[in-house]
Amino acid sequence: MGMPSGTELLIIFGIIVLLFGAKKIPDLAKGIGKGIKNFKAEMKEVDEVAEEAPKKVEGSEEVASAKTSETPKTKTKTEA
Repeated sequence: MGMPSGTELLIIFGIIVLLFGAKKIPDLAKGIGKGIKNFKAEMKEVDEVAEEAPKKVEGSEEVASAKTSETPKTKTKTEA
């Protein structure tokens, strides 16, 4: 199953015109275009927010200092 040929595309387009009418097709296309435009704008906004967020790396000084300050307490023989 590949791409539809020219004849098949004409039949599909004719069915769409019969179902929706010639007046509604430009409105549908305009709505789809606005939806794509809004989607792209939101994706760009998400990318900008993600770039501004601070990045923590596992080997950074902040993580290393937190690990050294929290030493586990072990029981001694007298406490047990």
